Amino acid sequence: MHFHVPVTSAAFVFFGICLASAGEVLYNGIELPDPWPPRIKQFQTADKTDPVLPHYLKKPPVVVPIDIGRQLFVDDFLIESTTLLRAFHKLQPYAGNPILKPDKPWESSGRGKELHGAFAMPFSDGVWYDPQDQLFKMWYMGGLLYSTCYATSKDGLNWEKPELDVVPGTNIVHRGNRDSNTVWLGLDEKDPQRRYKMFRFEKIPKWGLAQHFSADGIHWSKQIRRAGHAYDRTTAFYNPFRKVWCYSIKGADRRSEAPKVTRIRRYWEMKDLMTSPTWSGETSSLLWFHTDRLDPPMEGTKNRRADNYCLDAVAYESLMLGLFTIHQRETDEKLGRPKKNEIFLGFSRDGFYWDRPLREPFVAVSETASDWNWGNVQSVGGGCLIVGDKLYFYYSGRAGKGYGTDGAKDDGFLRRYGATGVGFLRRDGFASMDAGDTEGTLTSRPVTFKGKHLFVNAAAKNGQLCAEILDQQGSVIEPYSKANCEPVCADKTQIEVRWKGAKDLSALSGKTVRFRFTLRNGSLFAFWVSPEASGASHGYVAAGGPGLKASTDTVGQQ
Repeated sequence: MHFHVPVTSAAFVFFGICLASAGEVLYNGIELPDPWPPRIKQFQTADKTDPVLPHYLKKPPVVVPIDIGRQLFVDDFLIESTTLLRAFHKLQPYAGNPILKPDKPWESSGRGKELHGAFAMPFSDGVWYDPQDQLFKMWYMGGLLYSTCYATSKDGLNWEKPELDVVPGTNIVHRGNRDSNTVWLGLDEKDPQRRYKMFRFEKIPKWGLAQHFSADGIHWSKQIRRAGHAYDRTTAFYNPFRKVWCYSIKGADRRSEAPKVTRIRRYWEMKDLMTSPTWSGETSSLLWFHTDRLDPPMEGTKNRRADNYCLDAVAYESLMLGLFTIHQRETDEKLGRPKKNEIFLGFSRDGFYWDRPLREPFVAVSETASDWNWGNVQSVGGGCLIVGDKLYFYYSGRAGKGYGTDGAKDDGFLRRYGATGVGFLRRDGFASMDAGDTEGTLTSRPVTFKGKHLFVNAAAKNGQLCAEILDQQGSVIEPYSKANCEPVCADKTQIEVRWKGAKDLSALSGKTVRFRFTLRNGSLFAFWVSPEASGASHGYVAAGGPGLKASTDTVGQQ
């Protein structure tokens, strides 16, 4: 399923930025405002907030370096002009969902009589591919806020729960005192004892984020460090473009003009998890994200906007991918239906400001009462995995009364049920630039590169795509003309574009040029210039995948 939107449209949710003197220049030519991260003084109430373009879309760099990663068309950052139509694409759920269900005794445990139910689902936690063991690995919540468990898979679809020695006879790797949790696999970590990192939100003795390290993801250190005050559903992620650890902190907007306390996100970043200062009180972290008037309304209310329940993020190719859990309905105790949380997408090219051009859910709840994901769909740490030509997105969902349990009540509290599913998307397939029977063009902004081989991700099996390269004045650089281009008439996620009379693009390395793509009856998802004939993009690969060896794509065609 896909949705067409105008190429000029984009939407974002951040407020109060004041661009100051020049700061750090990023890998993509974006100059960060000073100070950084920005100090947003106050949010507007959500129903009064208009979406605003990020600063780097209002004023893009004069020249965009494209040496890191596949260049995606999720916004207009790379586009100078086009007659193509942008389409956004939704996740396709796996027919075999749920792939992980609560079927162990400890997965039906809870912390206290109110927290009762059967759960086997990441609450962020993480799903990663470990190239050392050649296994998909999942960390998830076993029982409601009871324990962190571990599962493995060879194909990402069929999962096993190994018996471990942490709690003998179970797959528990950490027991007790948790809410949401983030597990991060550092594929480039130099210290083997810190290869895995856990950020565990705890409520006892007080609310906050505890930090742990592990060499194998099974045996975890005692608490190494603890971050400041926050609310449940606080998570963490790594931004490799700036080499900082970022905390996605759940906060509350309690101002009198808000119709009800609203969930917001606050931000903190650290260069070093051991030595960098962390936040202390609730308001010492920085204001970051708030929903706006384009987000869905809170169901069953007159003037309350939906709010942000969680924001997980990961580096994918040349940008940061944001998974926004948007909260749109409270739990309906009468019907036994869980709260309505759905996952929406956002994209960032500076790691702080988010562009959210599509306000349709990427992962929606089911409207069928007997389904495992009738409510409360939540994102997973690590974001997505690259499996061949597909991206695998894992997510959790919760059922209502009568599913997975006897539907009875225990001590006056409804029994709950949570499980795990997965969905698929074409690699780079968040957005495409499309053409029909009428030929269209897309001309990039001025770019520079050090590579030699142009690649595209395109679906043009019944059409044709050609490319030419222009100089700074807009003239074609011979022999890289449309006439000399060997037409692309295929549907593949990696296709090399070649020209007659040119071995490669080495003659243009380091020069400022523009690419102009001509397309008929097809879709263009991404382009990139690789140093190798293999097509390795050297962009970030999110949570990894089979055949990938590091945090970036050094492999290309497999």
